[in-house]
Amino acid sequence: MNLKRLMALVLSVSLVAGAVLASGCAPAQIIENITSQDAFALIQDTQSNPDFVILDVRTRAEFASGHIENAINMDFYSETFRNELNNLDKNKTYLIYCRSGGRSGKASDITAELNFKKVYNMIGGITAWKAEGLPITK
Repeated sequence: MNLKRLMALVLSVSLVAGAVLASGCAPAQIIENITSQDAFALIQDTQSNPDFVILDVRTRAEFASGHIENAINMDFYSETFRNELNNLDKNKTYLIYCRSGGRSGKASDITAELNFKKVYNMIGGITAWKAEGLPITK
């Protein structure tokens, strides 16, 4: 009787350990707030990486008034925003920004829900970027 219980316990522990180890193989999700200076450094370090995407979530008019070079515009206020976001490659690395950090923070939360792997939210948005004297393009 004791041997049966011991074997059942060993089997149970083995199954739990196996499940934990198997789930531990999945890559961790990174959703992080960074400063405009850190964002600039990230852009410099990854500018030739096709798996790095700069996402501007302001309106088209805001985007047209000046944006970070190579940014893609996806309007947070659009009714299709969540679906458009969901259609992006979740394995790429994203830098998200808006005017002051509110919309991009919410967009980052959505990327977390949608299981994006690596997302950086630029706190302070393009306002902080400009205040640092960092380059914009029109």
